[in-house]
Amino acid sequence: MSQDALWLDAEQQAHWRAFLSGSWALLTALERDLEESTGLSMSEYEVLVRLSEAEGRSLRMSQLADQVVASRSRLTHTVQRMEQAGLVARRASLGDRRGVDCVLTDAGFARLVEAAPHHVASVRARLVDVLPPEQFARLGEIFAVLGAALDQPDPVS
Repeated sequence: MSQDALWLDAEQQAHWRAFLSGSWALLTALERDLEESTGLSMSEYEVLVRLSEAEGRSLRMSQLADQVVASRSRLTHTVQRMEQAGLVARRASLGDRRGVDCVLTDAGFARLVEAAPHHVASVRARLVDVLPPEQFARLGEIFAVLGAALDQPDPVS
């Protein structure tokens, strides 16, 4: 082990490991609940949500990739599956024919409307209703700070 590293103390290590195991367990449970109740993966569900919130239910693929926090190649595979299922369609961007837009179909919107109550119930049961309101609010504040910090240049490199 390097002597130069600023190691975590015992309390920090305990919090770090609790974060790792808790976040992994939460996301795994939410994914399982969603797939079992709706047949959608978390990635597919998130694509449907983001498109439903976009003007004209359409986003450029690059914008969609940024919003769903996926690599462009991973998103392309997800969208291909969803397109084959009739949930989305791809078309040349109206403003710039070099780009590609992903558009939510009526069938995709209907699938989202059907799936949303199941997913919201899972999120409530596994997170929102587990924490007192002040802790849930604090969790949101903490992740807003982390998200903003992670948007900055990499401090590790």
